[in-house]
Amino acid sequence: MISSSVEQAVSQLLQGNLVGIPTETVYGLAANALDEKAVASIFAAKNRPHFDPLIVHCSSLEEVKKYSTEFPAPLLKLAQHFWPGPMTLLLPKQPFISDLVTAGSPLCAFRVPNHPLTLEVLKSLPFPLAAPSANPFGYVSPTTAEHVENQLGEAISMVLDGGPCSVGLESTIVGWENGLVIYRLGGCTSEEIEKIAGVKISRVQTSSSQPAAPGMLDSHYAPKKKVVMVEDWNNTHCDCNQGFLFFGDQPFEAYHFRNLSEGGNAVEAAAQLFKFLRELDELPIEMIYTQLLPEAGLGRAINDRLKRASA
Repeated sequence: MISSSVEQAVSQLLQGNLVGIPTETVYGLAANALDEKAVASIFAAKNRPHFDPLIVHCSSLEEVKKYSTEFPAPLLKLAQHFWPGPMTLLLPKQPFISDLVTAGSPLCAFRVPNHPLTLEVLKSLPFPLAAPSANPFGYVSPTTAEHVENQLGEAISMVLDGGPCSVGLESTIVGWENGLVIYRLGGCTSEEIEKIAGVKISRVQTSSSQPAAPGMLDSHYAPKKKVVMVEDWNNTHCDCNQGFLFFGDQPFEAYHFRNLSEGGNAVEAAAQLFKFLRELDELPIEMIYTQLLPEAGLGRAINDRLKRASA
């Protein structure tokens, strides 16, 4: 059931139920982060492996401080600048945050989302919300309430409709290990992070079979159709059984295609990426061909998703 009622969403969450919530990045599948039974139901609804940790969403920086035990100074600078926004920070957790949320790690991923409806929900609850993306595990992330309803409708109580997601890519996940570490590329660019934190990024570790943070598995964000990375469009044969995901100038006419941004704008491309992958996935084609974007700014995060979709 899709509804725009904040009161209804709060009521369902207070009862320990699952609710799809809008954020500026993607829609999340939310439940009480302090209730192990509710958290377990997230994993069951998504068919998500328990070794893949969740993000805990709070209403403010001050709320996050209640659930963490330490806040390294560079990460605090990031929180003060980017929250609410597409930034997730990996921080030492209080013991009452279940190991189920963190996959046994002493570190927990925290975020303050930038969406008015979800912030209103969070401010109305006496607990934070654990919320991975609201889709079957490994599939393309949802950027509208309809995406969530179509795939998880029977497994959840409701979807809070906040319109299409404005950013369209998951949050950037950053931690501190004797230096600044990026665990997942996302809606905040590396250039912005270094500028605000006042230190250089020491490591980018965005994939692992034993993930320290969400979104680090090699194969992820993938449609059901095979995604093929193309190095040179001139060597690509086009027919009606193929779909194409372009960026910028279109190299040739195609039967089935989407263009992330005809003007070559990475922000527009990020907002369209998951929507267009879903649309191509629903067409009568066998494969989806695409090419990496320039490796700068949001292009890095988009490329990260494309590589995982094709893994």
